[in-house]
Amino acid sequence: MDPAKDYLAINKTSWNNKVRFHLESDFYDVAGFINGASSLNDIELNLLGDVAGKRILHLQCHFGQDSISLARMGAQVTGVDLSDKAIEAANDLAAKTHTEAEARFICCDLYDLPNHLNETFDIVFTSYGTIGWLPDLNRWASVISTYLKPGGRFVFAEFHPVVWMFDDDFDKIGYNYFNAGAISEVSSGTYADRNAELQQEYVMWNHGTAEVLTSLLQNGLELTTFEEFDYSPYNCFRHTETIAPKKYRIQHLGNKIPMVFALTAVKHSLTG
Repeated sequence: MDPAKDYLAINKTSWNNKVRFHLESDFYDVAGFINGASSLNDIELNLLGDVAGKRILHLQCHFGQDSISLARMGAQVTGVDLSDKAIEAANDLAAKTHTEAEARFICCDLYDLPNHLNETFDIVFTSYGTIGWLPDLNRWASVISTYLKPGGRFVFAEFHPVVWMFDDDFDKIGYNYFNAGAISEVSSGTYADRNAELQQEYVMWNHGTAEVLTSLLQNGLELTTFEEFDYSPYNCFRHTETIAPKKYRIQHLGNKIPMVFALTAVKHSLTG
């Protein structure tokens, strides 16, 4: 079997298996979240601005913490994720945070979303560890454009493609910066709990910056901001050091590499 051809089934199983461990992890701190903590970071908050009254589509939302955080800020949010276990947890979390009226969730493959949703939004949002699960960014950008109303904004924060070039210990270049095809591997544990009793296959793709930007530009989106950051807001890599609250770097690399990029883009008003 070619894993790339069956990537949806492989990755859905992988993410379904992670959900229980993520819900119980300190990384996601579900108890603190239920009690009012926000899961959003300064990077994306600065780009999102005031979302009160906005309709937001959140792609690849996992179990909905960011979606619910946006709802708590006054937005009407629709979250989408491939994992049925994650969506089940998202609906449960919305009930526990009393945001069911403001945050709804759809379980489907991102590319298949047009078969499940027929609306437009003020903002499409996605962040951190998302596009690596997608083989075709042109189709990704097409979905984003489809769901943005004319003049609507796309807000995106993601781990920098330079990060994905390294091996897990950041000792050497292990992967191609460019999209050289599917990367199929087996991993143990999860970024939220490295000791989790999990060993599973996954399929991913690397995407360089030019591929990201070109896909958006070719689908009627005009880039309005682009930023790079020399830290990660999540302690999800090996050999990190804390440089400030919610700011982490690879200890032996310091500020020498970009770890995150973020951008906003606007849908052209004449785009159909």
